[in-house]
Amino acid sequence: MGLCLSTTSNKNRKKRDNQQQSQSNNNNNKKKITQKKKPQQQQLQQEKKKSNLNRSSVGKRTDFGYEKDFDEKYSIGKLLGHGQFGYTFVATDKSNGDRVAVKRIDKKKMTLPIAVEDVKREVKIFQALTGHENVVQFYNAFEDDSYVYIVMELCEGGELLDRILAKKDKRYSEKDAAIIVRQMLKVAAECHLHGLVHRDLKPENFLFKSTKDDSPLKATDFGLSDFIKPGRKFKDIVGSAYYVAPEVLKRQSGPESDVWSIGVITYILLCGRRPFWNKTEDGIFKEVLKNKPDFHRKPWPSISNSAKDFVQKLLVKDPRVRLTAAQALSHPWVREGGDASDIPVDILVLSNMRKFVKYSRFKQFALRALASTLNEEELSVLRDQFDAIDVDKSGCISFDEMKQVCYSSQT
Repeated sequence: MGLCLSTTSNKNRKKRDNQQQSQSNNNNNKKKITQKKKPQQQQLQQEKKKSNLNRSSVGKRTDFGYEKDFDEKYSIGKLLGHGQFGYTFVATDKSNGDRVAVKRIDKKKMTLPIAVEDVKREVKIFQALTGHENVVQFYNAFEDDSYVYIVMELCEGGELLDRILAKKDKRYSEKDAAIIVRQMLKVAAECHLHGLVHRDLKPENFLFKSTKDDSPLKATDFGLSDFIKPGRKFKDIVGSAYYVAPEVLKRQSGPESDVWSIGVITYILLCGRRPFWNKTEDGIFKEVLKNKPDFHRKPWPSISNSAKDFVQKLLVKDPRVRLTAAQALSHPWVREGGDASDIPVDILVLSNMRKFVKYSRFKQFALRALASTLNEEELSVLRDQFDAIDVDKSGCISFDEMKQVCYSSQT
């Protein structure tokens, strides 16, 4: 029995000694690994700094091939507005005193080659569409070491929905809406004729040329627009949630998506409400994909059958069945001299529209306030994180990609 105990004790002692030796070896190995990691981490950090340096200088290093004498020809005045990459100002032509709009884009903020291509494409689009009565006129593009300047026609008649709500006599009819929609369809048809898809048609991207009653409506923003070859489809999701077409969400979109957006705008112009709404963007997308617009709730019973027929033919979920922009221009409700009623619409329409505008403005203000609290370094970090999550490089973070990030953070 004593021998048995002694033998067991020796075995345990040897086992314990082996475990201690193994643990010691593991600790030594960990130290070696840690020591190896330090130079690797330093190298990665240096490479990242180098990458950020190269990225931040893409715009600064680019010669766009535009004229270089902006300051000799124009003087910049008051600020009109701003976006992610630049500011829009009123400017004066020194040769004749004419007032123009100038979009000034900071080269320093063009951190990726795609940002440079976006600017070049926007100028190319303006050149292709210049001369159309419902597109803001493009005059010229300039550059210096710090900025790109896009000189355009100045539109001082105000935004679309503001203009409707500012009507002094409160007269607003289906005919007024039809005149507006006809001008939007002309823009879309012209774009499609040039193999171009606007991709972000919404009320905010239209301005009136002047405050005159017969002032033309002008499309002003082509920042998301792109050329497309016949038979090809866009795979990325772009645009604004309320106006995005079902096929955009399915990553199979083309010119037809512009017609859907005009259908959404027409719905808003006729009843003051959005056809698809939810508290979240994801909820709006589900509404767009699954549900149909409501044509029974007030004020729709008082809207003409011709107007309802027009909207329904634009808001067809299957883009193959949906009217084209050219076909829509021939519809009895929207065509010039058509059957759109001149009788003022229900007062509820303007009341609904006023609420919609207030909500949209508050949302824009909140987003701008949030963006203004971040400095360039913080924005760069956010862009890096976004790029890391956006595995398929679509420009949007899908549910699956977000789910993968959440799973990885837990393991």
